Amino acid sequence: MNVSFFQELLNTVAEQGRSFLPKALFGDEPEQGMQTLVDALVSGRGEASGVAIARQILCHYKLLSADEKRAFFRYLAAAPVLKPDADLVFEAAETYVREQGDAALSRLQSVVESPRQEFFRRLNLAPGATAEIVAMRRDLLRMPKDDAGLQAVDQDLRHLLSSWFNRGFLVLRKIDWQTPAAILEKIIAYEAVHEIKGWEDLRRRLDPADRRCFAFFHPSLVDDPLIFVEVSLGDEMADAIAPVLNEERKSQPLLEPTTAVFYSISNCQEGLQGISFGNFLIKQVVEELAKELPSLNTFVTLSPVPNFARWLDRTLGDDREELLNDEDRLLLSSLSDPEWYERHSNDDALKSAVLGLAAHYLIRSKSERNRPVDPVARFHLGNGAKLARINWLGDASDKGLRQAHGLMVNYRYDVKDIEKNHEAYANDGQIAVSRAVKGHLKPRKKGGVEPGKVLMLPTAPPEAEPVDEAPDAESKEKA
Repeated sequence: MNVSFFQELLNTVAEQGRSFLPKALFGDEPEQGMQTLVDALVSGRGEASGVAIARQILCHYKLLSADEKRAFFRYLAAAPVLKPDADLVFEAAETYVREQGDAALSRLQSVVESPRQEFFRRLNLAPGATAEIVAMRRDLLRMPKDDAGLQAVDQDLRHLLSSWFNRGFLVLRKIDWQTPAAILEKIIAYEAVHEIKGWEDLRRRLDPADRRCFAFFHPSLVDDPLIFVEVSLGDEMADAIAPVLNEERKSQPLLEPTTAVFYSISNCQEGLQGISFGNFLIKQVVEELAKELPSLNTFVTLSPVPNFARWLDRTLGDDREELLNDEDRLLLSSLSDPEWYERHSNDDALKSAVLGLAAHYLIRSKSERNRPVDPVARFHLGNGAKLARINWLGDASDKGLRQAHGLMVNYRYDVKDIEKNHEAYANDGQIAVSRAVKGHLKPRKKGGVEPGKVLMLPTAPPEAEPVDEAPDAESKEKA
């Protein structure tokens, strides 16, 4: 369907719907009357008037200050009309316990569902509402996390958005130098892992014959990508990002490239945080590339380790930590020197110590849910990848040195093992790890934690959205 025509049709319906409603609902003061509009939308009016009210709510919302937006969400959390009726829930629950039938269960499910979800469904009737609701959740996520009412509103929004942005609705599109400029501008703006420094830098990533870029789109956000991945094709597994980003453009494609390197994955919509598309994206892009280039047999990422430096600082600051001996602490103290990279980058002892701790951080440092504390590792390992290699000074940029003391990681997607690895991780928390990475680990101390157990070390909270990478963050950057 022609989307612009559909939007025009909704606008017409909204305008006609206004004529049937009291003018008091459409005042010019956005901070006044929002509660009245919310109550009117959930009161069961006709569809035309519902479209008009929904559009008015969205128009007013854009004009609210930060404090007024918070008050709006608090009203959504507290308003009795937006909560299940406790008496009806109790009655339906008693009936179900007594009868155990399908009809009783259906009735219970109906009265338990939050009326807020129906409010947001009706709000989505307005022209362009889906994008506005995603932006609304972005605002909500930026508010304090200690407000239980706001968390309840977010749970309802997340539930609905998970359905609206189901994989079945997403469209994979190839992004290249011929893609409309409006979309390319957004690729520049949304890049969360390795900054794109203008149009020439973007062309270096899209135009060469050995580069690919793919993005997921949703029918309601036609020209706004949800997530995209950048790929470099070659003959070896990249161990550093600078050669990938700075390589001169090639006019002739490689005849038979064997390796695809996913070097940047960026989530674009902050309001869709926690709704993962990256796992579907990588697997579908692997399929697309394998179909286009049968010579490809290796699919790997070149990924950041965004929280490693913070974790290491906390570990070094714990005098009780038995993972480190005095010699390790002395070696690692050099990392506090802002110029350590120039002075100690060739220090093999320092390299060995850092790689050993990085392996420990990625493999043994777990959350209470027995998952890696690193958001990027959690993302790729959860997708069925293998932790293949840790690269010393893979990213010597200021950001790379600040976040991970220059480390980068290769996660490998072996098509034949993806599902097996995913199931082992999902069911038992098992991590697929190469021998090379295991070789960096220090042996367990006698009397220490047994090899099969989780060693809980100080963890660093996820960084303010670069990745979940989706990290959960997954933060914003994912590769």
